[in-house]
This record gives sequence, C-alpha cells and structure tokens, in this order.
Amino acid sequence: MNRILPRLLLTPAVATLFLWMLVPLLMTLYFSVIRFNLLQPDQIGFVGLANFEYFVTDPSFITAIGNTLLLLGSVIAITVVLGVAVALLINEPFAGRGLVRILLISPFFVMPTVNALLWKNMMMNPIYGVLAQVWLFFGATPVDWLTDWPLLSIITMVSWQWLPFATLIFVTALQSMDREQLEASRMDGAHYGQQLRYLYLPHLSRSVAVVVMIELIFLLSVFAEIFTTTGGGPGDASTNIAFLIFKQALLNFDAGVASAGALFAVVLANIASVFLIRLVGKNLDP
Repeated sequence: MNRILPRLLLTPAVATLFLWMLVPLLMTLYFSVIRFNLLQPDQIGFVGLANFEYFVTDPSFITAIGNTLLLLGSVIAITVVLGVAVALLINEPFAGRGLVRILLISPFFVMPTVNALLWKNMMMNPIYGVLAQVWLFFGATPVDWLTDWPLLSIITMVSWQWLPFATLIFVTALQSMDREQLEASRMDGAHYGQQLRYLYLPHLSRSVAVVVMIELIFLLSVFAEIFTTTGGGPGDASTNIAFLIFKQALLNFDAGVASAGALFAVVLANIASVFLIRLVGKNLDP
C-alpha cells in the first residue's frame, strides 16, 4: 500500500502530461500522411510518404539543412569559446564583480523577438545603426548586414543571447574548483597557460558538454530572429529547417507537408540528443 498510494496520487499528473505530449504528436503523424491543404479543404486523402518526399525535394531543403548546421556549429563554437573566456575573467575578484555578472547574464532573459528587433534597428541598420556609425567614424562604407550577410547576422544575434547562458554555467563550474590545487600549481611554478590547459579546461569539460547539448537542442528551433529580421532571405540565404516548415505551413497553407517537415525535425533533434546524451554521460563518468 505504501508503494501503490504515491503512484495513484501521481497518476493524474502523469497521464495529463503524457496526453499533452502524445496527442499533438499523433495529430502530426496523421496530417503527415494525408493531403491537407487549407486552400483546398475538400481534397483530403491518404498519400503515404508523398508529403515527406515533397518536403525533402523542396529546392530550399538542402540550403536549409546547410544553414541549420552552420548556425548550430557557429553559435555553439562562439558561445563555448567566449563563454569560457568571459567566465575566467569574471571569476577573479575585482571591484563591482557582482554588478558585472548581472549585466553579463541579463541578455539571456531578453525575448528572441525583442533581441532581433534590437539588433535589426539599433545595431545593424545601415543608416542609423551603431555599427554603421562605427564604420562612418573610420571612413568606411556602412554594411547592410541583413542583406549582404544575413546568416552571419542571425548567428550574431543568437550568439549574443546564448552567451550569458554558457557564461553562467562555466562560472558556476569554476566556483567548485579546488583552490588548494591551484595554489599548489602556482608554488610549483606553473604559469597561467599551463593552469588553463591542465586544470581549468579539464575541470570545465563536463560543463562544456552540458552547454553543447542544451544549446544544440534549442537552437534547432531558431525562428523568431529569422522571421523578424530577414524573413529567410534574401532568397534562402538565412532559411533554416524551422523557417522552411513555417513557409510550408503558413505561406503555402500545406499542413500535410509542414507536418512531415516537423517530424523530420523531431527525428533530427532526437538523433542529436542521443548522441549528446552519450557524450555527456561519458563526461560524467568518474
């Protein structure tokens, strides 16, 4: 009875959570194998894998896959490298360290749409943006970032927002370092580069694995920044998988193809998750 009662009390919450996750997935599976275009609601029928074939043969598909991988790799590399560097800087005591930490962490709490509008209008505008004024100050021609370098602009926006998250994880990890070990290495004549290589980086390896796993899962669904700034263009220059699904669903009104694309994204995310969970598991082994 002591074992059954807690399970009975948990059953409503578990069942609700299970249905909340299962019902949308089943509906997506259903729509992915039927013809369902909102402009032609009377033409509904089973089409098998035709929606998946249409999605993967879309001319924008290969470009979207490449942009997604480039976005993921670039943002993760930037946030991990700069996150470790910033964490090492603010880990040392100095006047105003608490205020600096708060300011560094605050961008992570900015909504993605607000983040995109901030960069689009205040930083990257080719006429009155901050970067344009810097270019003019040095006598150079301002760059229209969202037109000339659309994917780089998206990478910059997303990296700016996720850098505080990585920094916070790394700072927390550095707080648990063995100070006596650091002092002993200094007494033995180890310089900072040797401490970084043999003490700091090995200690941060688990935190790096966790940051990479979490960012990879969430960055697969980057959408607001693209929708607010470049609209996936020019052409398909900044279109990723999430935005390609949006174009199929709301621009072409094809719920069947969009559902097939969503399942493709789910499979891609699960493959990445399994790989990273194994990576994190190895790093967590004593």
